[in-house]
Amino acid sequence: MKAQPRGTDGSLLQSLPWTLAALGISLLPHIPYLPIWITGAFVGCAAWRYVIEKRRRFLPSRWIRGGLALVCFLGVLGTYSSISGVGPGSALLAIMAALKLLETRRRRDQFVLLFISIFLVMSSLLREQYLWSLPYLIGSMLIIMTAWLRMSAGENDTARQSFTTGGRLMLYAAPLAVAMWVLFPRLAVPFWAVPVDTSRAVSGLSDEMSPGDISSLSMSDEVAFRVRFDAAIPEPRDRYWRGLVLNTFNGRKWSRSSEPGVGLPASEQISVSGQSFSYEVTLEATSQRWVFAMDMPMSWSLEKTLMGRQQQLFRETPIEQRVAYDVVSYPEYTVQTKLPHYLQRGYTELRGSNNQRSAALARQMREAAASDTAFIDAVLRKFRNEEYFYTLQPPPLGSNPVDGFLFDTKRGFCEHYASAFAFMMRSAGIPARIVLGYQGGEINPMGGHLIVRQSDAHAWNEVWLEDYGWYRVDPTSAVAPERIEYGARNAALDGIGLSWGFSAPSELLQKLTLTWDALNAKWNDWILGYGPDKQRSFLEWLGMDDPSWRKMLLTLVAVVVALIIGVSVLMMLRYRTPSRDRASILYDRFVKKTGLKRHLGETAQDFARRAAAESKLPGAAIDKFTAAYLDARYGPETDDAETRLRAALAAVT
Repeated sequence: MKAQPRGTDGSLLQSLPWTLAALGISLLPHIPYLPIWITGAFVGCAAWRYVIEKRRRFLPSRWIRGGLALVCFLGVLGTYSSISGVGPGSALLAIMAALKLLETRRRRDQFVLLFISIFLVMSSLLREQYLWSLPYLIGSMLIIMTAWLRMSAGENDTARQSFTTGGRLMLYAAPLAVAMWVLFPRLAVPFWAVPVDTSRAVSGLSDEMSPGDISSLSMSDEVAFRVRFDAAIPEPRDRYWRGLVLNTFNGRKWSRSSEPGVGLPASEQISVSGQSFSYEVTLEATSQRWVFAMDMPMSWSLEKTLMGRQQQLFRETPIEQRVAYDVVSYPEYTVQTKLPHYLQRGYTELRGSNNQRSAALARQMREAAASDTAFIDAVLRKFRNEEYFYTLQPPPLGSNPVDGFLFDTKRGFCEHYASAFAFMMRSAGIPARIVLGYQGGEINPMGGHLIVRQSDAHAWNEVWLEDYGWYRVDPTSAVAPERIEYGARNAALDGIGLSWGFSAPSELLQKLTLTWDALNAKWNDWILGYGPDKQRSFLEWLGMDDPSWRKMLLTLVAVVVALIIGVSVLMMLRYRTPSRDRASILYDRFVKKTGLKRHLGETAQDFARRAAAESKLPGAAIDKFTAAYLDARYGPETDDAETRLRAALAAVT
């Protein structure tokens, strides 16, 4: 077997930069999810390959390429512990595309790289389809098309011409893509399930709480979810978005543990009254199972979602992609007015706690109070009247965080107050637990929806009182009522939150942020949310009665055929063969008069010499006609040239 040459001759120098650009732009959305070594390896291989082509060097040997491929494969396997799924698959595809550059010596190899570029672009949509995904898709495909055309371009063809041709071809394909998107029958569930990459951390609440957890989260402006109410938006004091419940304390951290599976189901322990609120929540991916809803949810539409025994909603599988669901909530409610004694003991338990000063203070205040409610009021009054401060930059706490907060620092965020309050309640024998979620939200007047950000993360308490059941108490409202009334972001905008550590954006930046958020909400609603229901209503709006699979498919076929015919006719008109000029037609008549046939590639002068020798026509007439033909065909365009040509043809007899 003959060895394959390893050298390069520079023939790919014109198209190689475009191929590298196509690979680079296809890798761009994957970079935040890829290990740094893969991105570095890609940049290194691209630079190495360009230098090889520029300086006519040798490509790496087969042994070197094989060794690099094995090392990179093991690197991906070691990083992800798998090679299946969006994350490992994209990483493996990216690193193998980089290594493929090192064996690219023909245009056929470049075609393979451009196919890989298309796969990388499409695989980025398996993670998320953001608002910028559409311009990214258009731009990346335009670069790939240009790279494709540059491989077959002539020496005189410019990159601008290839770019223009690629854009024109994409415009031809655009109506077909829109028709397929609108009319192809939508499914409620996908054909297949792809494991979603979880290599990048997702901001959100965790299932534990210790001092500083929520305050660090509150520095983020990342959107947690958006809410669109069917009617009026409730007041901020009612916007408590319930997430998960923590009921176990080890002296420093609060964590969750499930109640014993006895008693009535959670939803049957709830009694509601007053006005209800119907709304739709669009929840961003959290990689967790918590489903957020305004207290107290009574019905919800999200599949595989249950209500836990502490009235928290959770999904059976983690939420790896954006989901939308409808909820009906009642702000006025009572929960579990009868609590068994063993559960009361569980909700007053303080395992491993050494916060002795706080426990002694709680017992002392309870003895001085006439009732449990009076004791609760006394604790809230202590937070309100004494030198306690609400801040995002609390001082560090020692091994006994409750003692350190209540007696020493007296500065903290919502988790500090919720933790201290729950500890004091339990120390006094009152069942208490902590609820984690969000509070408030910012109204976007441009989109008419509510934005709940990570900065709205909040912790509050629920205490159990005889005949009242679980009753919400928010100790933060005693220290910083503005946080509850205005919300974290609005308080910062009004200047109230400056002392807490919140920074407010400028007015222009705020308007731009809300505009971008409104566009994102519409994108999520109409593009990403274009499912069976929206497709049906849209087709009915277009005039299709009772849209069914059969009608949609037949309409799709008809529209696609019509568009293909239209585009084909347009391209035929644009690229049709130009009509023959009069000089060429008159020359064919001259050839016919000679009784001879022109040879392939024979010039007019060569034919004239052969005709003078082989035909019976006079040589002078043949030469005169040939000179007139060359003048009419290749000389300046004048009416006299064609007139002389006709006269010369008439003289040939």
